[in-house]
Parts: sequence; structure tokens; C-alpha cells
Amino acid sequence: MMEFWLSIGIFLAAYAMIMLEKVHRTVIAMIGGVIVVWAGILSQEKAFASIDWNTIGLLTGMMIIVGITRQSGLFEYLAIKSAKLAKGEPVLIMVALALFTAVASAFLDNVTTVLLVVPVTFAIADRLEVPAFPMVFAEIMASNIGGTATLIGDPPNIMIGSAAGLGFIDFLANVTLPAVIILAVTLGILVLMFRKQLLSSPEKTASIMAVNDEEYIKDRALMKRSLVVLGLTMLGFVLHQALHLESATIALTGAALLMLWPADSPEEVLLTVDWTTIFFFAGLFIMVGGMEHAGVIEAIAKKSLELTHGHLVATGLLVLWLSAVASAFVDNIPFTAAMIPLLQTVGSISHIPMESVWWSLSLGACLGGNGTLIGASANVIVAGISAKYGRPIGFIEFLKLGFPLMLLSIVLSSLYLYLFYWR
Repeated sequence: MMEFWLSIGIFLAAYAMIMLEKVHRTVIAMIGGVIVVWAGILSQEKAFASIDWNTIGLLTGMMIIVGITRQSGLFEYLAIKSAKLAKGEPVLIMVALALFTAVASAFLDNVTTVLLVVPVTFAIADRLEVPAFPMVFAEIMASNIGGTATLIGDPPNIMIGSAAGLGFIDFLANVTLPAVIILAVTLGILVLMFRKQLLSSPEKTASIMAVNDEEYIKDRALMKRSLVVLGLTMLGFVLHQALHLESATIALTGAALLMLWPADSPEEVLLTVDWTTIFFFAGLFIMVGGMEHAGVIEAIAKKSLELTHGHLVATGLLVLWLSAVASAFVDNIPFTAAMIPLLQTVGSISHIPMESVWWSLSLGACLGGNGTLIGASANVIVAGISAKYGRPIGFIEFLKLGFPLMLLSIVLSSLYLYLFYWR
């Protein structure tokens, strides 16, 4: 019982420190992780085992690929090209990049998508002399919403599909529509919120249109090699289940291949990896692993499900809202892992039709990531990139915008589930 409450206390204390923003969140997460081991909640072996090494490997591999690709000038080229296609209008650029992010996140890993899109966004914002935050924030929202739409878009969906026997077409038929609706509503709100901030002078717009985008390609041979490796890596992500390979293996393979021809030495290439983000994830996984080991996540989920007394609508709504709120504050992967066996047990005991409840878990776990800065992997990655560009995203700054939008998306999901399954 001591482990139960101690694991909660460590996590809440770390979370409070992250919210106060007095100490860097990576330092807090690392301290929280080692305290879990010192307190005896997890042994060092179990602490390392609680780290999602697939996520760590995926992040490291893609950071290396992006770091090398950036040397070719590809991102600057794409930035100028995108701005010219949008006629240099910042609001249209925000919408275009968000739509691209959502579509790519539906079929690729959303972490991969933001790693590719965010550098382009900063290049565009700098050129137009507009704040990058509105565009970057829109991309975070879009990445998590887009990842909700398909079986392969977000790890919780892959887990749910495997446990419930739901395939790619099942997800397209049942969660793609609400994801599209939520994306449209979210982007509409963001356009209204940020339109006054995203104003550029006619001179800046004209200068964008007059730029020769070809001049931004620094190394055409490296760009071609990077595009080939990126294409193969993305194809690998789409086919990774058929290949029986994890996404980290795909990303690290692409990174290793591209490192055969880098412009810099391997040491310099590895410096492009955002190690502060990597260690933040490691510490966070250990703290959550401590709570999972102590039975905290399972206890919360089980107690909550007991409140519904086997009613379909009550069970579905509780799973949806509990998943959303919990996933905003705790990584959605261990939470989903704890919920799956519980829902399987509920289905076998109560005999209620469970398919809509699985969609509740999918929508809640994936969309809940938009609630806070650490609610999803993509959020943390974008925050790390933004800090590297000298424009850090504050926890409270994100919370004020992201949490209400997340709640709105869950309200829309509730209406969708009621109208299509529970009425």
C-alpha cells in the first residue's frame, strides 16, 4: 500500500514542478525516475523495462534523419514553396500545414510527421516575421487528431485493434468521420483565434513570392539521398506490421543508411538529436511505470468502471471521458494497456455490445493528448524543437488553449457516439 501512494506522490510532485516551470522538465522527470528506483517501487531492471524503447528508438532515428536532411536545405526549400503556394498568406499557411500534418499523421507516426513539418514552419514564420506559435500549435492539434483516424495513426489504436480484433477498415468506418469533423471545427476556431496575430506586410508577402526557392537547396545530392531514405522509411512505417518490425527498427535503419553519406562526422550528426527530450521521456516512462507496477492505473480504471453498473451508454461515456482526461496527464499507452483487459472482462461478464466502447477508448486516449504539453509524444517533441529555435512553449500557455479544445473534441465525440451507436 505504501508503494501505491508513494508512486502517486512522486508523479504529482513532479507534475506540479513541471507546471511551475522553475526547473527544466527533463531534470524533473529524471529526478522523479531515479526517486522511483531509490524508493524501491521499481528495481533498476524493472525501471529500464518500463521505458518504451520503441518510442525512444523511433525518436532517435527520426531526429538523426531530420538532422542530416536539414543539411541539404530541403526544409527551407519546402518552406518557401509552401508559402508561395499559399500566396504568402500566413493564415492559409497555418491551415495548409495543419491539414498536411493531420493526413500524414493518419498514415505515419505523428511524431515523425511533426519532426518533418515543424522546421518548415519556423522557416516560414521567420521569413514572414510572424509568430510561429499559432502554426506550431495548430500542427500539434492536427497531429493528434489525424492520428486518431486510422488503425496505424497512434499506438493506442494499434493496441485496441489487436485486442478487439478490429482492422484497418473498421477504424476507417468508425473513427475517421469524427476525426475529420473535429479537425474542421478545431482549425476553424484556431483561424478565428490567431488571424490577428498572423498578419504579414505586403512587402514581406511580395518578397516571399519573388524568392527563387531552388536557391535554398544547399546539397542536391544529399537532398536526393535524404528523400529516398525518407520515402523508404515512411513506406516501412506503413508496412511495419506486415514486415513484423517495430517502428523504431524502421527509423533506426533509415538513420543508419543515411549516416553512410552525411555532410558531417557521426559525432556531429548525433549532436542533432534532442537528448533533453529523450531523457524527459525516459524519466516520465519510469514514473508512470512505477504507478502501473503499484496498481494505481488499474485501480482507477477498475473503480471507474464499477460505477456504470454495466449500462452501455454510461460505460461508453465514462471510458471516453476518463481516457481523455487521464491521457492528457499520463501517457496514453500504459493507460490503454491497463484499460484493455478490463474492458475485455466487462464485455464477457455484462454481455453489453462492446464495439462502441472500444471506439470510446480510441477517441478518448488519442484526442486526450491535446489537453496538455506532455499529453502526447508529438507535443513534447514540438516543445523541444521550439526551445531549440529559441521560442519555448510554456506548460500553462499550452494548457490554456489545448485543454478547452480537447474538451470540445470529446463533447463532439460524445455526440457522435450517441447518434451513431447509443441512440
